[in-house]
This record gives sequence, C-alpha cells and structure tokens, in this order.
Amino acid sequence: MSTIVLIHGLWVTPRSWEQWIPYLEAKGHTVVAPAYPGFEVEVEALRADPSVIASLTVPETVAHLEKVITDLPEKPILIGHSFGGTLTQLLLDRGHGRAGVVIDSAPPEGIRVTPPSQLKSLFPILGHPGTRHEAAGFTAEQFHYAFTNTLPENRAFAVYERYAIPAPGSWVWSYGLIANFKPGKQETWVDFHNANRAPLLFIGGGRDHIMPPAVNKSNAQHYKAPGTITEYHEFPDRSHWTCGEPGWEAVADYALDWAQRH
Repeated sequence: MSTIVLIHGLWVTPRSWEQWIPYLEAKGHTVVAPAYPGFEVEVEALRADPSVIASLTVPETVAHLEKVITDLPEKPILIGHSFGGTLTQLLLDRGHGRAGVVIDSAPPEGIRVTPPSQLKSLFPILGHPGTRHEAAGFTAEQFHYAFTNTLPENRAFAVYERYAIPAPGSWVWSYGLIANFKPGKQETWVDFHNANRAPLLFIGGGRDHIMPPAVNKSNAQHYKAPGTITEYHEFPDRSHWTCGEPGWEAVADYALDWAQRH
C-alpha cells in the first residue's frame, strides 16, 4: 500500500478530490489532499470572500506542501491536477515524492506552446489587467468552456456550483505566459536535466481546452536527463474536468498503477 498526496489545481479546492479520496482509501492507501494556504475553508466561504487568497504566491504554496510531505512517514506518490501538476513538478525537482503523476498539467516556465483554446479559456483573466492584483474567477459559461466542455450544460453548471472559486489572478499573469518573457529563472522554473528526479507521468485529456494535449506533450518532451523516466498518456475524449467527469475511475487507476510500477 502507498501514501498518496493529491494536489488540487487553481479555481478549485481539495473538494475536487472528494471522489478520489474514498476510492483510493478503499484500496488500502493512505491519502492526503492538502489545501493551498488560505484554501482550507469551504468553497462557499472563498466565494464570499476571496480576498484571503488574492496575494498568495507559488513559493509560499510550495513551502506549505513541502512541510506536509516531509511530515509524512514515507515518501509519497504525488498526483497533481492542472496547476497542481506544476506544483508536483516543482516538488519532484526538489527531491520530494517517489513517483509523480500530473494530470492536464499547467506548464512550468519554458513551455511555449499556447493553443488557441487555451488563450480563449484564459481570456477572462488575461483580458482584464486588474485581475493580476485580485482573486479572479470564471462565469459558469466560461467555466463550462475551459473545464467541463464534454459535459452537458446542466451537468456543467452543477459542477460549477459545487467546486468553482476565484483564484489568485497574479498566478495566471506571473507564472503563465509572461514568465517565459522575463529574464532569469522564475518561480515556476524546473530543472529539466535533473538526473535525480523521481519517475514522472503526464496524463493529457484529448478534449481539454485550457491545458490541451500539445501543452502536456511539450512539457513532457522538455525532460531530458539520462536515466530518468518520463512518459505521456492521453485519454482522447476527456476534458480538463477529467478527475471528476464520468469515467474518472479509469484515470485514477491508470495514474496509481503507473506510479506503483515505477
């Protein structure tokens, strides 16, 4: 049996793992799903007052997750979704985790693939410069396009109501596209040549709008250290909401089976 750390993405909280936690625990694993600092409260509270997370940074979040991981009795398997995938890559680069799986991962610094659907998904944030100083979210319609495009409208709206929150807008501005145009190493920089990194699997969703397969494939191909294991697997008909949409169990099983074999 394994210890597993589930790392959520932006615009959601650890509630996004509420199906995975009992599913993996029923298989005998120990499962931890930490929140980012300030994200510990319920979705409804963050919607009412998102100012508590507006100024959160990636280094603060990585430090918090490192504390959670190093307090565990053994090196865990790290599974991160969306921006949780970026954080998982940063943690693996720092020597944490015995294997990592990133699902529909947001890219670290240096990935320059930007498909049109990604730009359209992020336009509600990038189209309004004021969002870089505040917590910013999506409307239900925007969330449907970016996250849940494979679901019918009524089901997508139910997902939005249960899980969607604003997120620090600065993360999109500072750690997304713009990081690639700043001099020097940014806070989402990863050493793609780190020969001591644990095995890493990328899982992409073939119909993911906000983090399409091209982004995840390019990210995986950047890892080049001899002796390290990096693989890519794609579920062709799945959206960014692949950890919650029908059939999520297949994604969970594939991720865990791969991590345990490596």
